[in-house]
Amino acid sequence: MRFLGQPDGDLRAGIPVASSTTVIVGSASVPLRSHLAPFYSTDLGALRLAVPFLADGLKARQPCFLVATGAVLERYAQALKEEESIDLPAATRSGQLVILSGAETINDWERLFGNALVSRPTILRVVGEMACVRRMFASDADMLALEEAYDLMAKRFPAVSLCQYDAREFDGEIMLRALKAHPDMFEQRLGAFLN
Repeated sequence: MRFLGQPDGDLRAGIPVASSTTVIVGSASVPLRSHLAPFYSTDLGALRLAVPFLADGLKARQPCFLVATGAVLERYAQALKEEESIDLPAATRSGQLVILSGAETINDWERLFGNALVSRPTILRVVGEMACVRRMFASDADMLALEEAYDLMAKRFPAVSLCQYDAREFDGEIMLRALKAHPDMFEQRLGAFLN
């Protein structure tokens, strides 16, 4: 990752290490421009992949975006505060961690990503809690239309996006459509993204 100003990694003790073209999500080495949909059914399950993913980005000084509100945001804030070497208030003040409500349009995302890349090439990390995003739309179909448009837009940026789906909040049809809206899931071991 020399072009990002970070040392190159290697595989240690069978643990995948990110390169300049991949990011570690759980136990998977995920290529840049991936748009994934982890599914979970507990509050802790929501944090299992997302918190280490964001924490790694914050430690590497990469721009991170978190779409969450209310009690969901509070869980993330508490979990990130417990991570070693992370000053959450400083990260949000500096804009390294941008917290969003879910009302953002595709144009908003393009602007956010473009602004984050102005100063240097880097990796962008996005976690979106879709139960929070859903509240901004008139219907689940409208939310999934945004997901499909986001998938096309995000492919133009060095980003890895996790659109998290709480199985307690969405029915089976929506979960199936969410899988279809995240084709990168099929290039991964799907079980690694079920919490």
